[in-house]
Amino acid sequence: MKPKQILKIITDVFMTAALLLLMAYSLIGEAAHEWLGVIIFLLFVLHHILNIKWCRTLFRGKYPPIRVFGTVLMLLVLLSMAGSMISGILLSRYVFRLDVHRFSAALRMVHMLSAYWGFVFLSLHLGLHWGGIMGMARKLTKKPSKFRTWTLRGMAVMIAAYGAYAFVKRDIGNYMLLRYHFVFFDFEEPLAIFLLDYVAIMGLFVCAGYYLNVILRKNKAK
Repeated sequence: MKPKQILKIITDVFMTAALLLLMAYSLIGEAAHEWLGVIIFLLFVLHHILNIKWCRTLFRGKYPPIRVFGTVLMLLVLLSMAGSMISGILLSRYVFRLDVHRFSAALRMVHMLSAYWGFVFLSLHLGLHWGGIMGMARKLTKKPSKFRTWTLRGMAVMIAAYGAYAFVKRDIGNYMLLRYHFVFFDFEEPLAIFLLDYVAIMGLFVCAGYYLNVILRKNKAK
């Protein structure tokens, strides 16, 4: 594997870990949340530098449904990331120390909307590229195995099913629709349990993104 490819994988792994921790917000502390926000922004910039080829070809070639979906999804990711970063900087109390009180209520709503929609968009984006990740994993195994394939598929189904349950349990839909203006945390809950739920929710949307990719590619082939 080429060094650039290894760096891409490391960047994406750390971005995913940082994203999950950011969702924990009050459980990890506001200062840690802000510093993680800075880290994920830097990783996000690095991710796009490493994938600059995609940006250069944005206005070239045809746009079949799979490319349209992927491009729109990436633009939504950029929009949600911009919303999170700008509102986060203006609300900062520890890193940038701005804390704009006059617009704090509106900025908090923007930050919450951007965070939860961004989490879903990034998970779908990861799902679109999951086939490539699995392809790299297959190269590391010596022989194909139907048992391993079906075991992994069964695990994916269970993760997605629990992710759907956790999505409802954690009121993610209500936060995304701004039915609540504040995120509620159970401070007695272990951080590990919280993260496991969000990993499952991410898994749900990764599966959705992966199978959308499969369906759109089949339609393209026809």
